Amino acid sequence: MKLSEKLVEKSIEAFIMGLEIYNKPTIKYRIEGFSYFIINAWELMLKAELLNRGQSIYYKDSSRTLSVNDVIEKIYTDKKQPLRINLEKIIELRNTSTHFITEEYETIYAPFFQANVGSFAVQLKRFHDVDVTKYIAQNFLTLSVNFSRLTNEEIRAKYSSEMAERLITVRDDSDFLMDSNPSNDLFIPLRHDFYITKDKKEADLLVGIDNKSEAKIKIVKQVQNPNDKYKLTYNNVIKAVNKQLLSKNISLDYRTSKGKNEFSQHALKTFIQFYNIKQNEMYAFFFAGAYRYSQQLVEFIVEEIKKDEKLISRLLDR
Repeated sequence: MKLSEKLVEKSIEAFIMGLEIYNKPTIKYRIEGFSYFIINAWELMLKAELLNRGQSIYYKDSSRTLSVNDVIEKIYTDKKQPLRINLEKIIELRNTSTHFITEEYETIYAPFFQANVGSFAVQLKRFHDVDVTKYIAQNFLTLSVNFSRLTNEEIRAKYSSEMAERLITVRDDSDFLMDSNPSNDLFIPLRHDFYITKDKKEADLLVGIDNKSEAKIKIVKQVQNPNDKYKLTYNNVIKAVNKQLLSKNISLDYRTSKGKNEFSQHALKTFIQFYNIKQNEMYAFFFAGAYRYSQQLVEFIVEEIKKDEKLISRLLDR
């Protein structure tokens, strides 16, 4: 077995190890553990690609191999590439002293983690023609995430001054990064939205209403800040769908006019029109002079294609 093949093999093992650690709720060290193993997986996989390109993975006149940052710079030369920014963001977390990492880091980094998992599957297929779903079930590529998010005041009350300010700064920087670069290569928004329906067939879970209950809830009928949910542009949706189809090894039986088998602008336009997406606030919202879309639309499209790989072709034939 060639060295590059061995590196790919070890890379997949590190990737699976990271997923297993993160998806076990009883492990408190899962954020640090995931960041360590996922970056190790990328480093091994990208070094294998350098070897396949005929390039050295060692520093000049040294037996020491290149650092993961150096490898990333060689493979992804554009500093503004969302995937590269994502990797550097997680490396930054990995290099953070452990006493600065708290459970609240999960809500900050989970969107970056989820995007990274999908990107790894895509790049592994791209560089080494390896389908990661042959090694781990597709559903394990979706991370189990804690959604609790504290306010700045709650953070300052819970932690020391130094730790609180560091956590708030990291969160603010991450929020700004996501707002300024809405790409699924950088992050995948993670959120749960609940809608009330009287039709049990449409429900994912069942709840009961008790007028005597002391616990109170409020029904939100209008989205207050569309930027919080509708982060994706039209082209972002197309890229995100294609990325998920590839990373999850979901077939799409639809060939574009250019001969490519992928989800295209015409496919999205057809999907939006057929499902009346722009009239559904779960998926789309019009503001600042244009429609923006939610991550839920991406998930909906992928799930529909998963059920029927000929879906787009059927819609176009109507």
